Amino acid sequence: MESQRQLVTLDELAHRLPVSKRWLRREAQAGRIPSLMAGKSRLFSVEAVRHTLTARAADAPPSGEASDE
Repeated sequence: MESQRQLVTLDELAHRLPVSKRWLRREAQAGRIPSLMAGKSRLFSVEAVRHTLTARAADAPPSGEASDE
């Protein structure tokens, strides 16, 4: 899809994904989701963020199980 290849703002990304702007901002600042700074604005590829979150969910232990960390 053409729209997934474009860069979007934090507000637009939060609108497209079922997560809060605050959570997205913290994850991006920590480097846990891909983003690009353009001046003072942080931009996101919807496709890249979805891919990253899907990969993280696949690596997470099943709900209710403790991790080895």
